Amino acid sequence: MAMAAEDIERLIREGIPDARVEITDLAGDGDHYAARVVSASFRGLPRIKQHQLVYGALGGRMGGALHALQLTTAAED
Repeated sequence: MAMAAEDIERLIREGIPDARVEITDLAGDGDHYAARVVSASFRGLPRIKQHQLVYGALGGRMGGALHALQLTTAAED
């Protein structure tokens, strides 16, 4: 079962309240997305920790309801 872009964005915002989130459906199939997440809470964290925060916000849906997510993170200036 595919996940809607709006659901991905909502989950990330709930888990990282100050995040700016942009979701792009890469294949038009509701199964392959790109996400750009910018948050002040990423400041000082290595990229892997930033990604772990996003995956944590998705609550274990990666590999299940959410098949593929190309993730880009950045700390808010």
